[in-house]
Amino acid sequence: MILGLLLAFVAGSLVGIQNIFNNKVNVHAGSWSTTTLVLGLGFVASLTLGLIFEGKQMFALQNMQPWFWFSGLIGVGVVVCMVNGIKLLGPTYAISIVLTAQLGCALLWDSLGWLGVEKVPFTLNKLIGVLVIVGGVIVFKFGGARKVQQSSKKASKAII
Repeated sequence: MILGLLLAFVAGSLVGIQNIFNNKVNVHAGSWSTTTLVLGLGFVASLTLGLIFEGKQMFALQNMQPWFWFSGLIGVGVVVCMVNGIKLLGPTYAISIVLTAQLGCALLWDSLGWLGVEKVPFTLNKLIGVLVIVGGVIVFKFGGARKVQQSSKKASKAII
């Protein structure tokens, strides 16, 4: 379990860093160029590391549902939406919304057992957990707005 927690933490950290890098590339290259670069380099890196660590076994894909092959297309949507979301909202706010949406969707998929996921009973505690995180995002976004506005008013009065 500790290894799983550690890996999840590392993955979350890498996603946050990757999205900031992607946003910087997007400033210079545009969202479709960024998506192509990110997914293209990801393909080359995964293929290389897969061949190193798994060899030919990497291509043993028997008994896989045909619709699983389309998951890479979802990655295009992820990168394009994240890059543009960060551009419009800033990294912290955009990523916090993405993570909240991920948690909400994961709860939905788990509770309904969709896409071959083992069905996990929906509980009030799980719903409250998601709502607490949504509340945290709202507090994060709007909680500091008053301080900034008050500081701006004080600065304006000081100038006058």
